[in-house]
Amino acid sequence: MANLRKLRDPNAEYTMRDLSAETMGLSSERSGPRDVEITDVQTTIVDGNYPWILVRVYTDAGIVGTGESYWGGGDAEIIDRMAPFIIGESPLDIDRLYEHLVQKMSGEGSISGKVISAISGIEIALHDAAGKILDVPAYQLLGGKYRDEVRIYCDCHAGDESEPESNAREAERVVDELGYDALKFDLDVPSGHEKDRANRHLRGPEIQHKVDIVEAVTDVVGDRADVAFDCHWSFTAGSAKRLAAAIADYDVWWLEDPIPPENHDVQREVTQSAPTTPITVGENVYRKHGQRQLIEEQAIDILAPDLPRVGGMRETQKIADMADMYYIPVAMHNVSSPIGTMASAQVAAAIPNSLAVEYHSYQLGWWEDLVEEDDLIQQGRMAVPEKPGIGLTLNLNAVEEHMVDGETLFDEA
Repeated sequence: MANLRKLRDPNAEYTMRDLSAETMGLSSERSGPRDVEITDVQTTIVDGNYPWILVRVYTDAGIVGTGESYWGGGDAEIIDRMAPFIIGESPLDIDRLYEHLVQKMSGEGSISGKVISAISGIEIALHDAAGKILDVPAYQLLGGKYRDEVRIYCDCHAGDESEPESNAREAERVVDELGYDALKFDLDVPSGHEKDRANRHLRGPEIQHKVDIVEAVTDVVGDRADVAFDCHWSFTAGSAKRLAAAIADYDVWWLEDPIPPENHDVQREVTQSAPTTPITVGENVYRKHGQRQLIEEQAIDILAPDLPRVGGMRETQKIADMADMYYIPVAMHNVSSPIGTMASAQVAAAIPNSLAVEYHSYQLGWWEDLVEEDDLIQQGRMAVPEKPGIGLTLNLNAVEEHMVDGETLFDEA
């Protein structure tokens, strides 16, 4: 590697000097797996129940790593801009390349938002490529595994989510017919009693409506399944406290995101005022730095990072390690395709404090068609494959069939 090698973007004004191999103490004389270099980065967007941004990192050894960035618009363009920063580099240097991308994109806000989720997609693809190069599963790159399979919780959506009995019927169906023993339902649904939803205040009848949903669902599943309830950052602190107290007598696995995500001091107060209702937060917080206050001040009972959004696989493991210091379990938020879901499962296998990984596509009939492997989720469990890398192979025909209009299919390996 040249000490001041120019990036392959002809318009770039900076070089790799700040985080080049030499300045990081690495030898420029490479052999074996270290001869492999990144040659290209490509993206395409699949039109799933969310827009799934798939990322592929190509190498001169013919090995391709596949990752996924958090859903939505903008990430693909950001990834295109970042590609020159890692072309020519070793895909084995995952941490160094991750930090390099964070530094190079700092002017565009790489501590959070679309930039860090775009970096996450590349980082997952690097784990897939590195695992294939070294012929080990991705979990081995993270230090090995605690479990062979990961518990999956099903994010459920009833026909009429405002009706308690509609939610109860769907809960019973998902448990009886699909075999899940962990579920989640939404509580930020219209009750018919709202006066002004913009002020986030819950009146008594609104709280009772949410209690009715909790009661209907938990009663019908009994001890056959754990059930969580999501609020999507919808309520005031006072309303969140009253809601948590109102459902305290029911067997609630956790109450998720009851207040807006910005003020962690208020989050701590809400959590610590609800001693019998576990509070879960984390999908809207970025990197280990963003999660630190929540963990250190014990402002949450369960942490819920979203791996393709928070910073990728290693960053999620670092967050989980920090949470484990405070004996806080991790239940990963996940709305991904099979790629992001399996990346989350790989990390969940490699950390001691994993509760479960979310699955959000149980009503989408072709979710599993995107990969060549079958039966990814069985009886609410996802087996962690022993194949190198993430352990999944994209079905490019299915990807092409379900691409967002105007997208271009990946090149073949």
